Order: sequence, then structure tokens, then C-alpha cells
Amino acid sequence: MRVAISIALLALLAAVGAYAYEGLTVDAPVPAYGIALFTIGIAVLAAVCVGLMGLLFYSSRHGYDEPPHVER
Repeated sequence: MRVAISIALLALLAAVGAYAYEGLTVDAPVPAYGIALFTIGIAVLAAVCVGLMGLLFYSSRHGYDEPPHVER
């Protein structure tokens, strides 16, 4: 069973690699809306990363990451 899954995943990886190689070797210009969408996507990704790191530091400094204290 594991061998079949490994073979299927390797075949999928090879197919994706061939598709990516084909896409990268074509000499086609990127349209202006493509560059705009890439820029917006990168900005949103950066904002999400900064927000998540901010939440991580906030929770760490306010003790939300500590295990609960059981009073006996």
C-alpha cells in the first residue's frame, strides 16, 4: 500500500515538474494585470505573516502559551 502511494506521489511530482518546466521555458510576456495581481498577493501575504507573528509575540508575552496552573 505504501509503495503504491509513493509511486503515485512521485508520478504527480514528475507531472508537476514537467508542467512547470514547460511553463518556464515559454517566452511570453506577463501582462500588466498579472504583475498587479502578483504585487497585491505578495502584499496580502506579507500582511498576514506580520499579523500572525504579532499574535504569536502577544500571546507569548501575556502568558497565553503557558500551561494551566492547577491550584490544590
